[in-house]
Amino acid sequence: MYGYELHHIRSAELIRRAEHQRLVREAVRGRRAARREAAERSAHGSAETESHTLRLRRHRPPRAA
Repeated sequence: MYGYELHHIRSAELIRRAEHQRLVREAVRGRRAARREAAERSAHGSAETESHTLRLRRHRPPRAA
């Protein structure tokens, strides 16, 4: 009887841990998706507002000491 109860306790604990890990993975996945969307929005918005980004930058020779 003792072994049977121990088995159920361990099984219930494993199920709780698995559920917790699933919730953590889901939260991380949601945060990553939100961060990706925000990055896409900011990249898309900044490309439209900054018109001078296409201008090539002039390379200058290094200064003498």
